[in-house]
Amino acid sequence: MRPTMLTDEQAQFLHDEKAALTDALLRLNEINSSADSLSQLQQAILQLDELFLLVFVGEFNSGKSALINALLGEKVLIEGVTPTTSRVTLVRWGEQRSERVVEQGYAVITHPLPLLQELNIVDSPGTNAIIREHERLTDEFVPRSDLVLFITSADRPLTESERQFLQRILAWGKKIVFVLNKTDILQDESAITEVTQYILANASILLGETPQLFPVSARLAQQAALALDPLEKQRLRLASGLDALETFILSTLEDTSRLQLKFLNPLGVADNLASQASASINSQSDDLEYDRQTVASLDTAVSAYEHDLKLELPPRLAEVENILQKIELRGMDFFDRTLRLTNIHHLIKSERVRADFEKEVSSDLTHEIDDQVQRLIDWLVDKDLREWQQVMGYLQRRQALNVEHIVSSGISPQASRRRELIDKVGESVRKIVASYNKTREASQLAANVQSAVAGTALFEAGAVGLGVLVSTALLSSAMDVTGIITASTLAVVGLFVIPYKRKQAKDNFRRKITTMRTTLSDTLSATFKHESETAISRMKDNIAPYTRYVHSEEERITKTKTMLTELRERLSTLRARIPNILAKS
Repeated sequence: MRPTMLTDEQAQFLHDEKAALTDALLRLNEINSSADSLSQLQQAILQLDELFLLVFVGEFNSGKSALINALLGEKVLIEGVTPTTSRVTLVRWGEQRSERVVEQGYAVITHPLPLLQELNIVDSPGTNAIIREHERLTDEFVPRSDLVLFITSADRPLTESERQFLQRILAWGKKIVFVLNKTDILQDESAITEVTQYILANASILLGETPQLFPVSARLAQQAALALDPLEKQRLRLASGLDALETFILSTLEDTSRLQLKFLNPLGVADNLASQASASINSQSDDLEYDRQTVASLDTAVSAYEHDLKLELPPRLAEVENILQKIELRGMDFFDRTLRLTNIHHLIKSERVRADFEKEVSSDLTHEIDDQVQRLIDWLVDKDLREWQQVMGYLQRRQALNVEHIVSSGISPQASRRRELIDKVGESVRKIVASYNKTREASQLAANVQSAVAGTALFEAGAVGLGVLVSTALLSSAMDVTGIITASTLAVVGLFVIPYKRKQAKDNFRRKITTMRTTLSDTLSATFKHESETAISRMKDNIAPYTRYVHSEEERITKTKTMLTELRERLSTLRARIPNILAKS
């Protein structure tokens, strides 16, 4: 037969289709398609690897191997008068000649013949061989064959074992062509006619119709190939009858409708599997919609919580500053009322002045600040608990929907993972809410605040003792006027010293209060900001496994949809090329 059966354009299309299907196999494997789907696609690719498949069957010594060698034009298979093929042998293209026994009863021979890139041949054990491997032949190769060539020998035409094997392969409905080999041993044309009529009569009974039959001599065909004289080569080739058989095989295999099916079938398999994968990924996307909504609700809730904390915290912290501002105003008023000449005898008694200052100005400082800080703590704890309860509500609603979905449509690997995460995260949040002790949380937060306040240089023990500290710091130097009175006249004291001391005391007090207000405000602001961020981080960390899963699933589904769309477009483009390449053949 000629070196190739495809045109250059058809051969290029075959190459492109194999590449597309191989890529489809990789893509479908990446998205964890079922083993059955991948197996179907592998079989489709195999159909292109063996674009045309010829199966040769018949008794041993019927000359199957010799006929195959004659058709290929080279001695690829071993020939002999004893059974030389004891196993099913697949002959296919390879860069070099090799023979590999895949398993008992099955071998693969490769040979660098261009024809074998498009045509695979199966040589079978004799129907009467001791070692029978016909189950593989009938179950694996006959179903996907393009043509079954039934070889019978002129010296023993259509034996009983051949009839029995013929009945085995009829169920597959494949086209069977009879070849009468070794016609060179028959005396003349009348003998050949007699034998062919015998075969056709008996075969018609088995097949229900008259098959095609080709009388050939593989031996004469091989002699023709070796002949040096052109006339002798031509005579032997004509006598072999092989040309008629070759012409029939080529016309059968090159039939446009057959070749179209060869190209279309694998594309149809791949497109069908891609369509199934698309339906599956769309279903997964639909299933994920509830999770998208839940994650969106959780993200919105946490973002709103974070926004509310940032928005509400400054005004609440400002209440602490207001307390100190009120203290400052009371202090200014105290100095104006107390540091006067008419009050000189009272000013001499510094301890009494200090006591009056603490009573009128700073006695409630510690209590007021502690109360305001506690209100801040209670606000933050209550808000944190309400937010956890809201998060728990979202997850519980998703859990209920998840159970309904599983009951109605079964469970997939994605649904199983989703359920596992929702249950795990939901249980974590539920435990936090169930064990949330507002008193404990408030105490812990108060300890953190007090620790932060106590860590500043201005305060020795948080808000405790602030009044004593302020009054001592201010009055110990500013209000000791005993020495002034003994050293000066009352006029001088009234006109110069007391106003100076009053201004000094007020400035010092204002500076101290400002420092206290700034330090306390900064400390409380940093502390509550840290506590707020810790609460938000804790919430995010607990729901993160679920949100990460949903976001990763969204990304996976989007990528998969894009990949499947591109894959189907590529297959569609290949399908559209087929009519053109066949029209030019």
